[in-house]
Amino acid sequence: MFKEFKEFAFKGNVLDLAIGVIIGAAFGKIVTALVDVVIMPIISIILSLILKDVNIATWQFSIGATPIMIGVLIKTIIEFLIIAFVLFLFVKGINSTRRKQEVEAPAAPPPSEEVLLLREIRDSLQK
Repeated sequence: MFKEFKEFAFKGNVLDLAIGVIIGAAFGKIVTALVDVVIMPIISIILSLILKDVNIATWQFSIGATPIMIGVLIKTIIEFLIIAFVLFLFVKGINSTRRKQEVEAPAAPPPSEEVLLLREIRDSLQK
């Protein structure tokens, strides 16, 4: 059982997936910091010019005694859009590279004279 697990766990695809998850988690933290420290303050500054003293992070309304935090939702949507856009660019780049490799792949060379002659003999023998 250990041998089977070792074969499964150390296959290339599983390791690639694990590395991707770890890098994705780190990228998520970077995006969260970017949104918290740069983007949300800029949006708050722009909105405060219009609405006076606005902080999006604290936007909320209540239903009964339960607060619904709209600011947190907006922040999370912005983070999602940034991550989705970066992944889109990444996949687009990979697809572009694959298409170039497919185009650059050389076509099969034409058959030699010997092969053509052998095919002709084969065809005449079948008749």
